Amino acid sequence: QVQLVESGGGVVQTGGSLRLSCVASGRSFRRYSIGWFRQAPGKEREFVAGYNWAGGTTRYANSVKGRFTFVKDDAKNTVFLQMNNLKPEDTATYYCGADPDGSTSLNYPYWGQGTLVTVSS
Repeated sequence: QVQLVESGGGVVQTGGSLRLSCVASGRSFRRYSIGWFRQAPGKEREFVAGYNWAGGTTRYANSVKGRFTFVKDDAKNTVFLQMNNLKPEDTATYYCGADPDGSTSLNYPYWGQGTLVTVSS
């Protein structure tokens, strides 16, 4: 079984920064494909950024490129999402998802509980 625990959300003004963390437990973290999705009120969940173990690549949604940075720290079983120059449209609940088998699919079988990010204008 895999458990994911997110933290780091909060309220920030436009242009500010936050760093989200997701700690994983349960299986060998090194092989994980893992990433961040977000869901705003009334909208569908959307991909933000993530690492694909099978391909060895990190991907970003176009809307966050140049502002968000994804980091995977295997020593700490943790991934981080550094979010800079935040905008009101970044307001959402951010979820960490993972596939411990390292597949290329974004259809992660495991999810955390989410952490709320609110960007005020």
